[in-house]
Amino acid sequence: MKVLYFAWVRERIGTAEEDLDLPESVSTPAELIGWLKTRGPEFESAFERPEIIRVALDQVHVEQDAPLGNPREIALFPPMTGG
Repeated sequence: MKVLYFAWVRERIGTAEEDLDLPESVSTPAELIGWLKTRGPEFESAFERPEIIRVALDQVHVEQDAPLGNPREIALFPPMTGG
């Protein structure tokens, strides 16, 4: 599964995307973020406030408690402001 990182999430992790095999225990975006936080200090820093992270599954925004299903890609990004 492709996981995409945007804005300061990408900057803190140090990569824009990666292909991951998720553990079977990960069934929601919130669980995914929790699992990602265990992957190292850069991930813990990127997701230190998981409640503000926005999630899109196959380019459709979802709540963090939505079923993850089997999307082709998951995008994780911080809140953005326009201008």
